[in-house]
Amino acid sequence: MHIQTSRLIIRNFEEKDAAGLYEYLAEPPVHCFYSEKVNSYNEAVKKVKEKQNEDDHGSCYAVCLRDTDFIIGEIFSMKEHPDTYSVGWNFNLKYVKKGYATEAAEAFINNLFENDARRIYAYVEDDNLPSQKLCERLGMRREGLFVEFISFVNNPDGTPLYENTYQYAVLKKEWLIK
Repeated sequence: MHIQTSRLIIRNFEEKDAAGLYEYLAEPPVHCFYSEKVNSYNEAVKKVKEKQNEDDHGSCYAVCLRDTDFIIGEIFSMKEHPDTYSVGWNFNLKYVKKGYATEAAEAFINNLFENDARRIYAYVEDDNLPSQKLCERLGMRREGLFVEFISFVNNPDGTPLYENTYQYAVLKKEWLIK
């Protein structure tokens, strides 16, 4: 994959992305990315290799600044046959509030719809307000709230901390008229 926008490049992960990936995965800002946490540059190198070798069911791409090709986050999708995709993103907090996530997500979703997607959805935890706002900027509708849907971390007593999760979605026919 290679998508260019006015300020960004969305592309496959490359070895040189380890340093930038380490910046945003050393301290994941939301629970859903805790399993991605890396504790060293060497772990980041391994994580980049994993992301380069993801299978046909899930794809993850580096989001880089166009002028420097420095990674500032990632965007990913998983296909559910025949034509539905779940999408998500994770960005370095140093680059928030500059419109990069919106720019990347619009280009990525547009690419999916130009290919074989009919429906795209995203899960967002109820305390992740930036991602909720991003979904709304993208024209996705909030379809529902799954109460105590999933656990990414444990409570202090070791029991799972279940999180409420919203589902947002947009259909191709809605995307084309926005």
